[in-house]
Amino acid sequence: MISPFHLAFPVKDLDVTRKFYQELIGCKIGRTSDRWIDFDFFGNQVTAHLKPEELQKPATNPVDGKEVPVRHFGAILEWQQWHNMADRLKEKKISFVIEPYIRFKGQPGEQATMFFYDPSGNALEFKSFKDKSRIFAT
Repeated sequence: MISPFHLAFPVKDLDVTRKFYQELIGCKIGRTSDRWIDFDFFGNQVTAHLKPEELQKPATNPVDGKEVPVRHFGAILEWQQWHNMADRLKEKKISFVIEPYIRFKGQPGEQATMFFYDPSGNALEFKSFKDKSRIFAT
């Protein structure tokens, strides 16, 4: 069994953050205060802390000819769940850092991936594998 992880990250506005993660990403709300919000992020606990002075644009590294934000987090979704999310984000006119596409096509690590920023500029990546046993394939 995989243990859930915990991640804390800075945001500039808790109300905007709540709306983004709850309504767009589909996260349930856990404990909250006037300085932070816990989200159920696909079974993991992520906590948005009101700390705008900590925000900075993530550096990038080139991967497959695209600039991937180095500091990012996300989730590995089921194949159809990933496609449903990609469609929903496109419908909501989310500005992608990297548009949804299939990476490493025909290779052992073939995966669907997409990158975008939350309202505070935190980079998110969502990916999917048709065969989850290939997540760590080389």
